[in-house]
Amino acid sequence: MARQRTLGEYRTIDLGCFTLMIAAFEPVLHFAATKLFPAEPYTVSVVAAITAIVMMRWGPWAGIHAVFGGLLGCLLAGARPEQYLIYGLGNLLSLAALLLLKAWGKEETRKDALQSVGFGLITALLMQLGRALVALILGNSMALCLGFFTTGIITDLFTGVVIWIARRLDGIFEDQIHYLLRIQKESQKG
Repeated sequence: MARQRTLGEYRTIDLGCFTLMIAAFEPVLHFAATKLFPAEPYTVSVVAAITAIVMMRWGPWAGIHAVFGGLLGCLLAGARPEQYLIYGLGNLLSLAALLLLKAWGKEETRKDALQSVGFGLITALLMQLGRALVALILGNSMALCLGFFTTGIITDLFTGVVIWIARRLDGIFEDQIHYLLRIQKESQKG
């Protein structure tokens, strides 16, 4: 008889898989932006979408993905040390979206398409706001700070689409403790 994984082991594997997704997709998107579409002022990133999904699944553990995604983006772009701070620390403001999940309820957010997509968009906007605030604190101009929002508009749309798709896939955009209990209950019925 195979040993069942503990919740901690399951969570570690799950968080690792989402980290690997960022590690796989961000370089591809960076390559597309710099080599295929170098003249475009917009950027596309999976970090906000994955952070929102992980936030729904595991709550504040999503901070790992927010920071990792920001730092990886800086590494790929050959960023200055200040930018690592802006993106790494700034992305953590996205965790404020956990307050929405608490107010709206995770299950209600998962079931409602508008709330789900809104949650993803708010996560992306909070990341951009966090970057802008850190940049402002570090003495950057307001124009540069506004640039986090204007260059990220495609990422915002992309995040909304990813969340809309993820919520339609069983167990992906769902609190994982709720999901595991639901699956266990269903297997006991059948």
